[in-house]
Amino acid sequence: MQAETAVQTESVQSTAVTIALKEWSVAVDAIAQGETILILRKGGIREHNGKFSAEANRVVLFPTYEHQKPELLKAQYQSAVTPVPPGWHPETITLKAWAEITHIFLTDDANKVEAIAPFHIWQPDLAQTRLKWKPNQPLYVLALRAHRFHNDITLPWQPTYGGCRSWVTLASKLDLPENAVIKEERYLAQVKEIEALL
Repeated sequence: MQAETAVQTESVQSTAVTIALKEWSVAVDAIAQGETILILRKGGIREHNGKFSAEANRVVLFPTYEHQKPELLKAQYQSAVTPVPPGWHPETITLKAWAEITHIFLTDDANKVEAIAPFHIWQPDLAQTRLKWKPNQPLYVLALRAHRFHNDITLPWQPTYGGCRSWVTLASKLDLPENAVIKEERYLAQVKEIEALL
């Protein structure tokens, strides 16, 4: 399967958004610190038709905790995770960054998934497991250019934020400062390397 680089998202580049992309808290932190630019997706249980799709190209990064497991992460990230019981969530959510989804690559090739291992925070076995889950669907590899908020934003937990889904709608719009954590030249160089592997 060829890598796909066109992001099919809203055409308007909004400076304020309510759409948030849920991801493990440890991954959100790594993206916000410029340590990685990749996340891997197959689609959450509550996704439309069980498939992943990009709902926007500018999204707030929304940290989740429930499914984090230290053993699924590379060694340097394992200590950042404390497992929590099913259904647990914090009383408030701290938002540190937003991101531009600049590229979406699709693959169903295990060798290509192995090749991009240096570019994400997960153990290779987790990446392969995500590839094999729903084998008739490709793995979505998202490249995100993160921007830090000038100050962390704390929001109260809402029941609508729960569940196994990729996207949530925040209760209020957030302004998006242009405050990239990785300079454009370096970011595009990483994307080019990933694209060559996929």
